[in-house]
Amino acid sequence: MSMLLNDRKIKILEAIINDYIQTAEPIGSRTIAKKYDMGISSATIRNEMSDLEDMGFIVQPHASAGRIPTDKGYRFFVDSLMRRRELSDEEAQFLQSVIANNISQIDYMMQETAKAIAALTKCATIVSEPQVKKARIKKVQFVPVDERAFVMVLVTDTKVVKNHMVYVDRAVDPLALAGLSALMDSGLLGKSSEDITNDFAASMARLAGSDYDVALAALRCVSEVMKTEDDIQIYTSGIRNILSFPEFSDLEKAKAMFQALEEKDMLITLLGKSSNDKIQVLIGQENSLELLYDCSVIKASYSASGQNFGSIGIIGPKRMDYSQAVAVLGGILKHINAVLKAISGR
Repeated sequence: MSMLLNDRKIKILEAIINDYIQTAEPIGSRTIAKKYDMGISSATIRNEMSDLEDMGFIVQPHASAGRIPTDKGYRFFVDSLMRRRELSDEEAQFLQSVIANNISQIDYMMQETAKAIAALTKCATIVSEPQVKKARIKKVQFVPVDERAFVMVLVTDTKVVKNHMVYVDRAVDPLALAGLSALMDSGLLGKSSEDITNDFAASMARLAGSDYDVALAALRCVSEVMKTEDDIQIYTSGIRNILSFPEFSDLEKAKAMFQALEEKDMLITLLGKSSNDKIQVLIGQENSLELLYDCSVIKASYSASGQNFGSIGIIGPKRMDYSQAVAVLGGILKHINAVLKAISGR
């Protein structure tokens, strides 16, 4: 038999979720009857709660008479019941001042942004720093050091100069090295890290004829250097905030979360790449990291002129204050997008 969510069930579910977000305590029918004037008896509320449990919206944690929301319950709440709230004047001014005070230094602005969001939401925050553009190669030069080693000098269009030692297994003639240097300089001009695939490196090294092995070693080195040049900076803040939530007094849960938040690659995966500025709410197992199945993640990308720069994520317990977190994230995105638009001059 299918049970539909009628208005009464929806009101009761909303009461359970709002109460649980505030108190972290399972809630029973008598509490709802007392706290929320619904004009129905606690017996009726109990029946409706039993239906909500059968439908998978709430669950009874062991050894407790009350109920708490399930992931499905939170999902319904976020999609259908959550009241979108506006930022308070104080919150809005605070966010605006963080951006305005650090507008000259983007990396510092992102660090301060992470701190500001963590302070307002009392959750953990991760911010990936803008990749204004992918670095492209402007010049490549090989300088011999001895028979079996040379320095590769790499200049990118982002004004970065990198020197890197390349070691080879055999003696290389300085004239041959100069020829290789010229070949690389013309063949790699304007290339980004994404362009230097294994296939590209192999076909380019073949142009070096008998010096194929040296060319391949050099190209691998170029690829590594360019990848680190495109490395994404990640800033985290408020990780300790998580410990103040009672659900993370369970050390195993807390440990899993700290582990996830310490791994840069995990955080990059978690933030992911999204092409629009929409705010996404991922509840429990909807996020890609198993270590964060006890959490919810609210995230969005920020961009200018259609170019995706980086992302911001707020991580908290599943009973986080979703409407506040969404409002704070929306508020900060507006400021950051405006700044980036001004900087990129478009």
